[in-house]
Amino acid sequence: MQVIVHGGAGGEPDEPTPRQAVLDEAASVGGEQETVVDAVEAAVHVLESSPRFNAGVGGAVQSDGKIRTDAGIMTSDREAGAACSMPGVEHAVSAARVVMEETPHVLVSGEHAVSLAADFGVETDIDLWTEESRERWAGHDTPDGSPSEHLDLLREKFGGNAARSAAEESSGGDPRDHDTVGAVAYDGEAFAAATSTGGRWLALAGRVGDVPQIGSGFYAAPAGAASSTGAGEDIAKSTLTRRAVRHLESGFDAQEAADRAIEEFAELTGSSAGVIVLDRDGNAGSAFNSDAMQTALTR
Repeated sequence: MQVIVHGGAGGEPDEPTPRQAVLDEAASVGGEQETVVDAVEAAVHVLESSPRFNAGVGGAVQSDGKIRTDAGIMTSDREAGAACSMPGVEHAVSAARVVMEETPHVLVSGEHAVSLAADFGVETDIDLWTEESRERWAGHDTPDGSPSEHLDLLREKFGGNAARSAAEESSGGDPRDHDTVGAVAYDGEAFAAATSTGGRWLALAGRVGDVPQIGSGFYAAPAGAASSTGAGEDIAKSTLTRRAVRHLESGFDAQEAADRAIEEFAELTGSSAGVIVLDRDGNAGSAFNSDAMQTALTR
């Protein structure tokens, strides 16, 4: 089983060595699984449980003071599932797998997604806060009132478009704000891709980015699979992972597909992102235009 994982595209991490150790563990655990779906789920579980990344434990806090998680998963036979805006769900990737395997749908949101996940054995009501995230939240002048009042404060604090401004504030702060996690697996026949996130710090409550959107945060097809990370709104608008896999379908290998997808993304949006890719020849590729993106690959 070949597995590649990423820990987010953003600023240089403060402690790259211990973060790399967690990524190496995630790739190793994924590589031990029997199916590609088990592989990406197991790999992402390791990353969701680590407060060093922005997924599961230690996820970003939205404007109303709540941590909500999102994830998506897809296989090369185009089975897919996603779950988003879930409070108290550490393993969002498992909730996404429930949607894929147990429902006729591809995306379930909010409290209904939490209830669905719980019905199929995914643990819920988890405290996703860490000491560091509590301290950081306490240091913000946080908004009260209606969504429009939240937006007014975000515009006043960051300037311009509130959704983009929250992302820009994040890019200038803790590098982990961009640390969405993802995994891609290939067993010689089938592919799977999965991506999981806690979103953006101080994004408008209920904001959902690229991660649970098919073709944006994750995508798989017979030619290969990809997982992305970075500026979520721009990734969604440019369908970054679908773009990468389309290059595989055109005959490029995994590294060429990753490079081309990021070059096109940068030209289209002017934003930063990263992508990991596996192809049918067993090649792995990764590319990013941010300051850093740590990855790990099964050996």
